[in-house]
Amino acid sequence: MAKRGSALAKPLNVSSELAAVVGKGPLPRTQVVKKLWEYIKKNGLQDSVNRRNIKADDKLKAVFGGKSIVNMFEMTKLVSKHLS
Repeated sequence: MAKRGSALAKPLNVSSELAAVVGKGPLPRTQVVKKLWEYIKKNGLQDSVNRRNIKADDKLKAVFGGKSIVNMFEMTKLVSKHLS
């Protein structure tokens, strides 16, 4: 868990596109990532062969800049654009 006062624990505003996936903010970055993975697993969006890849549905395409497949490392970079 993030230490109190760290940048990871600071609540951030969530864009409307990201809020459609993780819920309304403000949310700490750690909760955004947790809820994002819950959504991915619930909807079976993780590639069964290469588990590092996420297959985006319509909601995630809006977050991922229109990309239909994103690897998990690129995902964090794309999601950070939706936090302020």
